[in-house]
Amino acid sequence: MYNICQLLSESKTIAVVGISRDSHKISRKIALFLKEVGYNVVGVNPSIGGESADGIKIYKTIAEIPHSIDIIDVFRRSEDIPELIDDVILKMPKALWLQQGIRNDLAVKPVIEKGIMAIQDECIFVQYNYCKSLNKL
Repeated sequence: MYNICQLLSESKTIAVVGISRDSHKISRKIALFLKEVGYNVVGVNPSIGGESADGIKIYKTIAEIPHSIDIIDVFRRSEDIPELIDDVILKMPKALWLQQGIRNDLAVKPVIEKGIMAIQDECIFVQYNYCKSLNKL
């Protein structure tokens, strides 16, 4: 099983689900941060799929992403998580990451059963900087 620093160190591609058109929203800022520190970042948002933001290609759904994903990082309400699970399992990432304030134990259960790491209620930006401070990235 991965620990968070190992996961962030070994991952290359991150899908940010719920990326916003608004450059001031946290989902957009974190997607850009992840890109700037070297990850290949794609976005997922049904209302702006087909567009790009800050050089990040945006898809309508997780299933539309044509390549493998290491981490699926989610900025959606806890009650919206169940509708993402089938696509998450289809893509088989190393991890499903639910951002700070997002938790749905029941929804992530099938993900965990498939061997996908489920991180809930954690900020990827905070964890990245913590791992960096430990020289683990």
